Amino acid sequence: MVALRGKDIDAFLARPDPGRPIILLYGPDAGLVRERANALMASAVDDPNDPFSLVRLDGDELSAEPSRLVDEAMTVPLFGGRRAIRVRAGSRNFASGVETLADSAVKDCRIVIEAGDLRAESPLRKACERAKTAVAIGCYPDTERDLAKLIDEELGVSKLRIASDARAVLMGLLGGDRQASRNELRKLTLFAHGAGEVTLDDVMTVVSDASELKLDPIVDAAFAGNAATVESEFAKAMVAGTYPGVIVAAAQRQAAWLHKSALAIADGTPASAVLEGGYPRLHFSRKGAVEIALRNFSPARLVTIIDQLATAAFDMRKQTGLAAAIAQRTLLAIAANAKRRG
Repeated sequence: MVALRGKDIDAFLARPDPGRPIILLYGPDAGLVRERANALMASAVDDPNDPFSLVRLDGDELSAEPSRLVDEAMTVPLFGGRRAIRVRAGSRNFASGVETLADSAVKDCRIVIEAGDLRAESPLRKACERAKTAVAIGCYPDTERDLAKLIDEELGVSKLRIASDARAVLMGLLGGDRQASRNELRKLTLFAHGAGEVTLDDVMTVVSDASELKLDPIVDAAFAGNAATVESEFAKAMVAGTYPGVIVAAAQRQAAWLHKSALAIADGTPASAVLEGGYPRLHFSRKGAVEIALRNFSPARLVTIIDQLATAAFDMRKQTGLAAAIAQRTLLAIAANAKRRG
């Protein structure tokens, strides 16, 4: 069985084994699947701009004629050189074509197959894991170590440092999709170009406002004690394909803001001044729910909530298959806690 994991993945991607020309990339992180596929395709041919050396196939179309994959892989280029085939897997099965190809003598051709989150019993995944001439590489949301490396890599290109508090918040905002994370980091480096260091204000200005995801209703409902809204809005987010870690990250930012605000109120600052001022500025539509949250939670209880969310974020990275369940359970627990007041 050839299913690469951990450091073996990095080693293979850095120097792909020519004896394993069939490469299956699958998993919930579509951005990471694309990024790895792009890199493998670029290094598979002598001239990436030569349209005759690159072939794109649709998996659903291949299911009607799986042998076409073999025909394409065995085709000898008119002007010589290496070729590469990129297959976008769909919902239909073309594993028989992969099995036949795996038993063929493929020369100077790399076959990269992009797929979604395949189960272990998936015919395509089983075919690639069993074949001696193929590898299967799972693409899962970045771990904290992966994110730290990604941040340093992107900021290093522009010779930027990052403040410790900015890094901590940034780590919470990234991770659901490699391509999305990289895009956000590139916008951040462009924004901070020439400054020398990325600050927390930079992160909050560029990254936290960059998402079009409607996460505020979920988070506000949790801290306001509205479990029914948490359930309904969370379900909508899952249908829309939102990664659960993004929602928990939004809850972490809100918990930190509420804690800071609750301390200010405890020191004598009027709640109205907290709601109207500060940074980032609250949208007017959220003020009612946030005011309820500030009445629900004391600074001490918010520290507990912050720890609870951090644990959830860690657990989600360890158990990606249970990420949605962990996130929903945590948010509902916060909603239940809000009902207790005090």
